[in-house]
Amino acid sequence: MSANILEVITEQYHSLTRSGKKLADYIFANTYHVQYMSISNLAENSGVSEATITRFCHNLGLSGYNGMKLALAKADYASDLGDPLGAPDTITSEDTLKSVFQKLHASQVLSLNETLDLLDEEAVTRAVDLLSEADRVFCFGNGGSMVMAMEAWARFSTATSRFVHISDSHMQAISIALAGEKDVILFFSYSGSTKDMEDIMRIAKDRKVRVILITHFPKSRATEFADVVLLCGYNEGPLQSGSVAAKLGQLFLIECLFYGFCKRNPEVYAFARTSTAEAITRKLL
Repeated sequence: MSANILEVITEQYHSLTRSGKKLADYIFANTYHVQYMSISNLAENSGVSEATITRFCHNLGLSGYNGMKLALAKADYASDLGDPLGAPDTITSEDTLKSVFQKLHASQVLSLNETLDLLDEEAVTRAVDLLSEADRVFCFGNGGSMVMAMEAWARFSTATSRFVHISDSHMQAISIALAGEKDVILFFSYSGSTKDMEDIMRIAKDRKVRVILITHFPKSRATEFADVVLLCGYNEGPLQSGSVAAKLGQLFLIECLFYGFCKRNPEVYAFARTSTAEAITRKLL
């Protein structure tokens, strides 16, 4: 859709249903914030159902809810570099390099602080219990989140060989189809609302494989399947996909899980980390 989505909604407003008008009113009043909401958050805040939101998007000629968020971001809320306007850390081409550095630093600090505030010690403890007791831990993610899954696998590989990383979604499905009740999935999904993710989690549920989910949205679709949910901070806009700030909060959670895991058997994991460090040392010049 090339037209301004807000103008399209305005043109169609009088032909909308009562619930459609209610949703449109909320979008007009909260355009900036809607870009950062999951579909469940928008449904709750606007007082309409998720099905109403989906129909609303399709009637506008959009592929779905994520398409609407992207259209809202493009409407008139993007800087000339693609960042959403209205945020203090928005970067434009007019910024000096020093200003860019300062804004990026501010966004990274914000991500860490928000993730720390969201950190649930009880949830982390449950996650560490699952990781410690698992025969295998599958580190999964799709798209940009796949990179975070690889980071988790690489970090834990310095202490144990029980962590596995698979990047391809088809191979992920195959692996979980053969997994058992003593296996665990550590799944990274910032949105918590992707088809590949849901496909994997449905298989995991059938196989009684437990799931630890790292996401930003506490009421996303993925949380319905997860045994433990850990929340990362930082509101990433539709035009900021893959931002380092959003990843930084997830990296912090990986470190929290890693040290919680190693604390369960410090002598064993200290020896393992020493052994892996020595193995890598031989490769240095």
